[in-house]
Amino acid sequence: MAPSLLAAALAIALVLDAALGEPPNAVHPVAWIGALASLVLRAAPRNPAAQLGFGALVALGIPLGCAAAAAVLVDAGARWSVLELAIAVALVKPSFALRALGEAGERVRRALAAGDLLRARRDLTSLCSRDPSALDERQLAAATVESLAENASDSFVAPLIYCALFGVPGAVCYRAVNTLDAMIGYRGRYEYLGKTAARLDDALNLVPARITAVLLLVAARLTGRDAGRGWRILVRDGARTASPNAGRPMAAMAGLLGVVLDKPGHYRLGDGPPPTADAITAAWSVVRVAAACAATLAFVTLGARHVASA
Repeated sequence: MAPSLLAAALAIALVLDAALGEPPNAVHPVAWIGALASLVLRAAPRNPAAQLGFGALVALGIPLGCAAAAAVLVDAGARWSVLELAIAVALVKPSFALRALGEAGERVRRALAAGDLLRARRDLTSLCSRDPSALDERQLAAATVESLAENASDSFVAPLIYCALFGVPGAVCYRAVNTLDAMIGYRGRYEYLGKTAARLDDALNLVPARITAVLLLVAARLTGRDAGRGWRILVRDGARTASPNAGRPMAAMAGLLGVVLDKPGHYRLGDGPPPTADAITAAWSVVRVAAACAATLAFVTLGARHVASA
């Protein structure tokens, strides 16, 4: 697909996301990927060693299969530019979800502002997998701020990077890997089954997470926040999380907001007081500007590819 046409598809997808958000699950390619994975995982063996091998096949096979299917679909429409563009938009848009991320954070903020901790705990589950049942008001706010920062990478910056570099198949492949990691890439029942999915997700997010952290600092500078403090906390605390990637944007956000993001027994990022509901609004304002910077970076990359291919 020509870089210029891909840029047009990405621009339309960004407008659709801002205006409409996520499509219904019935027509959502990511929901289809999840349904396919659930179907395949029914055949998972019980033996840990066999699970490891089976999980590796799933973690590699489904994303590569989805990327190949996306490539075939885009190529099938290549004779008609309008059709090719429509197919690209339909596949690229579901690979990122900026509006949905902001709406999820806002739901928790409204619940906290109203003093409704039960609703805030329920709404937090759409942002992260942490058990919210014992979290108090400030812990709920902290988890929301953390999730906005971390998901700025997973839900927006990373898919845009892979789209700009590798086209529609790159964006689809990344989203499939990230979906599998969310489904099975954690300790517990799927520990051995999900090891490859988790490691592959870590590898694909290694660069995007760090780019996201830098973009958050750029956004802080543009919005008059303390980017210097964000940088210091990023350097000092960015590696304190078990994830090799999540701590980078989270630490940058903690620093530029001047708050502590604390998950007892796991990590403590930043200096200052715990965040309140107002910090969620501040974090989202920074994420939005960082997302605009990421989109600009993606279009610059596509422009460079267009010039190189001319």
